[in-house]
Amino acid sequence: MKAEVLFWQQCNQAVTDDGSIDAERLMELVIATYRGHESDYDEIERSAETLLRENHALRGNVSAITQAFDEQKKLFEIVLDNLPLGLSVFDADQRLSLSNTRFRQLFGLSRDDVAPGTTIADLIGKIRGTESVGAKPRRRSRKPSPATAKSGSFRRREWLMEDGRIIQSMVTILSDGSNIAIHADITEDRKAAERITYLAHHDPLTGLPNRIHFREQVDAALAERKPDEQVALVHLNLDRFKSINNTMGVSVGDKILQHVAERIRASAGPENTLARLGSDEFAILQTCGQQPWNVTALADRIRRELSEPFLHGDKQVELGVSMGIAIAPDDGEETDILLKNAAVALSHAKADGRKRERFFTSEMEAQMQLRHALEADLRTAVENEEFELHYQPLYDLSLQRISGFEALIRWNHPIRGRVPPMDFIPLAEEVGLIVDIGRWVLYRACNDAAQWPESIKVAVNVSAMQFSGSDLTQDVSEALAAASLTPSRLELEITESVLMENLGEVLPILHALKERGIRISMDDFGTGYSSLSYLSSFPFDKIKIDKSFVNDIVDNKEAHAIMHAIILLGDALGMRVTVEGVETAAQLALLEREECDEIQGYYISPPRPARDVPHLLSLPPKNGA
Repeated sequence: MKAEVLFWQQCNQAVTDDGSIDAERLMELVIATYRGHESDYDEIERSAETLLRENHALRGNVSAITQAFDEQKKLFEIVLDNLPLGLSVFDADQRLSLSNTRFRQLFGLSRDDVAPGTTIADLIGKIRGTESVGAKPRRRSRKPSPATAKSGSFRRREWLMEDGRIIQSMVTILSDGSNIAIHADITEDRKAAERITYLAHHDPLTGLPNRIHFREQVDAALAERKPDEQVALVHLNLDRFKSINNTMGVSVGDKILQHVAERIRASAGPENTLARLGSDEFAILQTCGQQPWNVTALADRIRRELSEPFLHGDKQVELGVSMGIAIAPDDGEETDILLKNAAVALSHAKADGRKRERFFTSEMEAQMQLRHALEADLRTAVENEEFELHYQPLYDLSLQRISGFEALIRWNHPIRGRVPPMDFIPLAEEVGLIVDIGRWVLYRACNDAAQWPESIKVAVNVSAMQFSGSDLTQDVSEALAAASLTPSRLELEITESVLMENLGEVLPILHALKERGIRISMDDFGTGYSSLSYLSSFPFDKIKIDKSFVNDIVDNKEAHAIMHAIILLGDALGMRVTVEGVETAAQLALLEREECDEIQGYYISPPRPARDVPHLLSLPPKNGA
């Protein structure tokens, strides 16, 4: 209400009956009106103060929010620029909206290059590299509409940079045509993957294709073979290579294998495929030329090349090689069959004396079937203990009596009859049954010897596999304990091949056995290449001269001289000498004159069953002519 109107109202209210204004009454009305509005003024003042306070608080909140936003922005920038992956965001017009430092580093771009609004075409033009063939996306002729674009569609792109790096981009395309991409340097990952793939198909030592890759190559060669073409497969095995690893060390063996691979590769030439199948096994695939002439010539080249000694320091290492050859289609038109038949031919080459090649024949397959049947029977024989021991006397020339017996195993097959040791002992060694057979021989020989006089010893042959495939020391101890036999009555005979297999492993076992009082003999002395060197490596109790030195000692001066020298050598080394294969009185008489310690052979007695030992011990002394 306006003040003038309010005042006229108050004046009207103060008029007296006589028409005059009561001044006192007017004053009271004015004062009452003022007092009525005084509380409204206070409320207005309080509201104004509240508004001021809220405005101040709002300004503080806005400042705090602004500061927090700035901090979040800085944090986002720190995170963005320290991501291990590159990040880029392009809008629907394919202009750069956002990128990080790693993006610039990966593609070799400057800050100016990645200014917001830069087109993707401009960026690609500045990248020092090219996109991998087949990885480029389809060019867009126009901006995709939301109706046609697929939200979240995915693309992979790869870039080969000029410095050799490989950059992979994973692009997610949004429904409006914009995209978000992450970028990574996958160079090391790609190299690792390629290395894994390479190792899966190649031998890491020689770099040659491995068995898996070789099979694939044979598969392809057989599939592509024309009806009038032949494919030859050669399976090679280095003869007695294991002894090199055992005597010279695995590292030396690996270096020699590398040299072997180089020589075979040179002999085979680029037209043939060479692979390493195993530790000392190689294979060659020959797909060209007339057979068997070409593969025969190849085998000759390889044999000549490998016959040259390999040098290691000041030492010369000589190697031989055995080869089995199968030719498709006559010997098989499938990879498995061709590989199997080449392996069968290799087995025959090794059985025939090594250092030669053999072509597969159908007769070999039949023999292999017989061998498998014999192996099955041999396993049954081990389970059923179808063996027995025969004993051949060891005759002491100075005492003129039998001093012991050598235990010789015999196999009595229920259908085959008596199977010669030469037919099943090599097979037992090859398939690993010799360990169980050797353990059985130890137990039986010790039990039989326990029934003999205390002065009579028993000699048992020990295979190389018993040193590596079992605890020989424990087997011997248990056999002696079970028979209650004095250790000094047991004599273990080993051949040079046992020492060649692994001298470092064998010597500690021999020393442990000798410390127990068990006698150790070197069997077949003189038949190996290094018999003399092995005599110096271990204090043998006895050396046994192979029967091949005995045959001509009576009539051949050279043979007699060799025998004389060996007997003197044994005497000088403090080792007893036993001569095997003595079959005549004249041989016995000569050996008596040479003061040989002991003889063994059919002149004394052939091997006899255990039940005949008491009779043999009762026979009168044998005299030379």
